[in-house]
Amino acid sequence: MSETTMLEAIRTALAEAMRDDESVVVLGEDVAEGGPWGATAGLAEEFGAERVRNTPISEAAICGVAIGLAQSGLRPVVEVMFVDFVTLALDQLVNQAAKAHFMSGGQLSAPLVLRTQGGAGQRGGAQHSQSLEAWLAHVPGLKVAMPSTAADAAGLLRSAIADPNPVVFVENKTLYFRREQTSGFEAIPLGRARIARPGRDVTVVAMSRLVPEALAAAEELAAEDIEIEVVDLRTLVPLDLETIAESVARTHRVVVAHEAVAHGGFGAEVAAQVQSAAFDELDAPIERVGAPFAPVPFSPPLEDAYLPGRADVAAAVRTLLGVGGAALSRLSDGVKVASR
Repeated sequence: MSETTMLEAIRTALAEAMRDDESVVVLGEDVAEGGPWGATAGLAEEFGAERVRNTPISEAAICGVAIGLAQSGLRPVVEVMFVDFVTLALDQLVNQAAKAHFMSGGQLSAPLVLRTQGGAGQRGGAQHSQSLEAWLAHVPGLKVAMPSTAADAAGLLRSAIADPNPVVFVENKTLYFRREQTSGFEAIPLGRARIARPGRDVTVVAMSRLVPEALAAAEELAAEDIEIEVVDLRTLVPLDLETIAESVARTHRVVVAHEAVAHGGFGAEVAAQVQSAAFDELDAPIERVGAPFAPVPFSPPLEDAYLPGRADVAAAVRTLLGVGGAALSRLSDGVKVASR
């Protein structure tokens, strides 16, 4: 066992992929100097400027160049420093990369990875703190990964780079520097969830930062003799509905938790698919935990109050079990979100 961080794991996975396959190239703003977070530090020194390319500050241009490289036989890994700025590359990503294989009758493919950072908690303000993965998961032709651990980040990234399809790889900024114990990194297939903690009473399907928050809630609830099973989705597209349904068959109650705004969030899709696939197993309505329908505040105390976390997960679980008198607030669209 050794100690590492998600950021270090991503850097290791990138370097290993570039050593194994000369077609893997990295491009983005300041990536030759390590990128905005240091994930590409040292790559330019080892692999040279031909394979680690700095780009202008133009997300549309970066993504467009990456699509051209991918259709020319390379495997580009693009870094867009905030998921908020993926909005500037959506035409290239949604209308070109995602549809190249389909519209060419299978003659073309776009094997590229777009790495980006999402989530709040670092006082970045409303334009640097969003969670927009649901937008991307709505597009046929794109795969979407959201790791919650260092080992998963490395393993999923290796699989994403090897995949023949465009993959959007969303990393949560607040998870970057968490120190974790790991025995090494192995490729993890896209579309395979993991049981982060087994339990008997409630299934909590969590994404990205809400996975460690759900695990913290599990420790708190265990003191009340409530055992929750935490399912880490790992990838949104493809979705491992089988693992979720198997968990629901054991617990018969479900909470879906993510940092993104609950209104229109990917949790609604998970809830809908669970109800379709495992309705007869459910003993209670599905609860959802997510952020309120508002931009992320810049004020530290307001941002802290805005972000969903372990207390919200625990409150939703207690609500499902009818214990603890957990309060619920309702958003403007009527979606229930457990309150603190």
